[in-house]
Amino acid sequence: MTQLSQLSPQPLWQIFEKICSIPHPSKHEQKISAWIQQFATELGLDVKEDKVGNLIIKKPATIGMENRKGVILQAHMDMVPQKNNDKEHDFINDPIEAYVDGDWVTANGTTLGADNGIGLSASLAVLASKDIQHGPLEVLVTIDEEAGMTGAFGLEAGWLEGDILLNTDSEDEGEVYMGCAGGIDVNIELPIEWEATDTTKSAVNVSLNGLKGGHSGVDIHLGRANANKLLVRTLSLLDIDFAIANLQGGSLRNAIPREAEVTLVIDGQDKDTLVNALKDINSLFLAELSKVEPNILLSLTDAPLPEKQLAKVSQSAVINSISGCVNGVIRMSDTIDGIVETSTNLGVVLTNENAVSVKCLVRSLIDSARTNTQNMIASTFSLAGASVTFTGAYPGWEPKDDSEIKDILRETYQGMFGTLPKIMVIHAGLECGLFKDAYPHWDMVSFGPTIRFPHSPDEKVKIDTVEPFFNLLVEVLGNIPNKN
Repeated sequence: MTQLSQLSPQPLWQIFEKICSIPHPSKHEQKISAWIQQFATELGLDVKEDKVGNLIIKKPATIGMENRKGVILQAHMDMVPQKNNDKEHDFINDPIEAYVDGDWVTANGTTLGADNGIGLSASLAVLASKDIQHGPLEVLVTIDEEAGMTGAFGLEAGWLEGDILLNTDSEDEGEVYMGCAGGIDVNIELPIEWEATDTTKSAVNVSLNGLKGGHSGVDIHLGRANANKLLVRTLSLLDIDFAIANLQGGSLRNAIPREAEVTLVIDGQDKDTLVNALKDINSLFLAELSKVEPNILLSLTDAPLPEKQLAKVSQSAVINSISGCVNGVIRMSDTIDGIVETSTNLGVVLTNENAVSVKCLVRSLIDSARTNTQNMIASTFSLAGASVTFTGAYPGWEPKDDSEIKDILRETYQGMFGTLPKIMVIHAGLECGLFKDAYPHWDMVSFGPTIRFPHSPDEKVKIDTVEPFFNLLVEVLGNIPNKN
């Protein structure tokens, strides 16, 4: 990773290189939190940890800027842990193997953590600098943004004093975000019954691999295939007798699933028929989706014969309900051109002892549309006898027409780069909407460098957008107005 530390701006990239060396998947942020606290303490800065694990670091204003409005730089410390199927990597203990690949920085077979590691690095680089001019400054580093927004939910009033929040969690240089979708988790438990396996049968594993996956908010409009949906569709197309012994796919409700696998019990004499059927179905999928998913691969391997298999009534319920579950873009926005209004991602399928568990994440710019979509999903699975619960609901972030920081950032950007940034609303969830409960007075914007394919092992950050992002951040800090 020594290549990274030579990139510009060096302070930012050196910090990012260090962050990559410290495991920090969602729900396991203890090591990165300890390092950030040590980093701040060595700078002589005040750092506090709140009851849920968020960090608040305060840096006094530079001389002559004490009367400026207070600014909060905000990033999250966790990253999405996704890896390719053939990659050996323990996200709790192993460092991210980041490297320069042409115009990009990416990782070897895993997510990179540029989401939100670059924004975190920029915030810490500002804290470390002795040259950057700014008013009263606070850095808010939240936990668990990627797996439930626990940090944002748990942020309490009274910890922070600033008036303006600069969120660094956006992924397109030249775009400024003033709003985002809200979301909710749909948790399905579909009861199942088992029966003993016929010992004269054979077992095989059928795997679906090669999909691109991606962020279920940022990438949902690209039409990428969902491995869970495709594999269950495969089962519905088979013309042989089979029984499901295990079905699983995806690992995160906010990542479009790239891989799924099912263990089938079949007559041994049907194996060749199954192999040929999988080839035909693979060709069918490629004929439909090859422009988006050119590497779809259905494959078959032998498996040990399990002791039990799903009863026929349970198997039908699983196949029919997952087949019928809505997935992908539900509706495009009528008011914001080119932006998804409502979507859903069937992110995880897992077979347990007593049920098949399914997790979906619904996002929408409109709360009533989100409610309608979650109820559609619940209705589909309820018909199959499943129990459905809704958890983790978070509000959207409604754009503020009279935002002072939006105008400052837009004018600063134009002055630096000779063009106006795009003022946007993002379909992904940002923590800004949740901050409004504890800090309703905050004036907020979100911006960042160009990051592609977050939440997937293809994640990468474009090198030549990082320096403009950081320079813009520095310039905006210098342009913050005085308090009234």
